[in-house]
Amino acid sequence: MDIRTVAVFGASGKLGRHFVPVMLSRGMNVRALVHRTPVKAEGVESIQGSITDPNAVAQVVSGADAVVQLATTKEDPDTFFDVSVKGTLNILEACRGADIEQLVLLGGDAAFGIWFYEQPVPIDENHRLMAYPGHYAFSKVMEEVMVEQYAIQYGIPYTIQRCSWVFERDDLLDHFSLLENVDPSEPGHGFGEVPEEIMALVEAGEERVAAQVNADGVPYSRHIVHIDDVVQAFGLILGNPAAVGQSFNVAAPSAFNYRPATEYLSERTGVPTIDVPTPGYHSFEIDVNKARSVLGYRPENDIVTMIDRAVEFRHNEE
Repeated sequence: MDIRTVAVFGASGKLGRHFVPVMLSRGMNVRALVHRTPVKAEGVESIQGSITDPNAVAQVVSGADAVVQLATTKEDPDTFFDVSVKGTLNILEACRGADIEQLVLLGGDAAFGIWFYEQPVPIDENHRLMAYPGHYAFSKVMEEVMVEQYAIQYGIPYTIQRCSWVFERDDLLDHFSLLENVDPSEPGHGFGEVPEEIMALVEAGEERVAAQVNADGVPYSRHIVHIDDVVQAFGLILGNPAAVGQSFNVAAPSAFNYRPATEYLSERTGVPTIDVPTPGYHSFEIDVNKARSVLGYRPENDIVTMIDRAVEFRHNEE
């Protein structure tokens, strides 16, 4: 495709900060909608406004060859519908009246329900959309449904890049931290209620590398992804005719199991491990074979590499 100008929504967010340089490195003109946080990358045309304003959205999309939708909110009942659902609808309406070659939607494996529901086989792109409890997962399902329906109704040339939970810098260490996960805001991203003996450690400030286990003490397996592999996939998707009309799962080379992962992190840091019961969840694995075969996606960061990079980052920051 001849992609010269890209309209970007969510350019200053966690993923946008990494995606914008990819586009600029290809000589593309980047036009970003800016609500509160400015885009720091040089050479980006910024348009002030809100994704909830159809006129502002249309202004950003006008004349663009491609559109990238990254804007979202997490568990905020006051904003999720306007930003994620209505905002995506505004983008689709703007695309309907424009001559774009590709709309890239950043989706999430939350749309598949991941470890809230039993997953007896690896989750591929044909898996049923089934949001887990909460506003965020619901919004990711709604975004995908709207995009696919607009493709059917109006021929919008879309691609969905459906990512697993994205980690960068040292935030993987927080995921394994006992002290960081007793009371998280997003469902499924922490421990919930814990036994008294574990709560006593938390109250005493005693850190542990936490392995999440089921009611029988069996450690879970789950899939995540490093930001660098997400960026790699985006670079393979943008402007790729083979990606149009398709969705792609983007995750690490393989799922990880909490037992060996926490043991390895304990070796690297000297912090003892502990099993934390989080009953009611289910192990899952994401199938990335479609992205491998169609896009040439080659994820490089498995759980050991991600732990090593997180430990090194934190060490250099201290």
